[in-house]
Amino acid sequence: MLTPRAAIQSVFRNYATLAGRAPRSEFWWFALFQAVLFAVVILLGGLGIGTPAQGEMPVSMGIAIGVILLLSLGLAIPNITVYVRRLHDGDFSGWLYFLACIPYAGVLVVLIFALLPSQPAGARFDAAPNTGSPTPAWNPSQTLS
Repeated sequence: MLTPRAAIQSVFRNYATLAGRAPRSEFWWFALFQAVLFAVVILLGGLGIGTPAQGEMPVSMGIAIGVILLLSLGLAIPNITVYVRRLHDGDFSGWLYFLACIPYAGVLVVLIFALLPSQPAGARFDAAPNTGSPTPAWNPSQTLS
């Protein structure tokens, strides 16, 4: 089980890595980190700077919404990669993440996959260990058969 700090560091260390696995603690600590971050921005935006006219949104809330959009954009790649690695830990293909594109039910199904415990068979998704031998180079004179 990872500590919150170690989990968040692990997500950002593996920012764009789809190979490997992410334990439940890493996934859920990162999800909590994002939720707290967004809640703080919304609360700060709700404090309000000045008094808006009747029916208008406070300027600070508009700024908060912009900040949340930028944070969402910046956290999109690590969010997807940690989700794919979480699916790998449950011995599922990372391609199942695309189920989230199905409205309502797809997001629920992918969330249920993230709740499932780790499976030892998920080790098949780990990165191949470096054996020290170089990968053979492609030879253009070779023909495909």
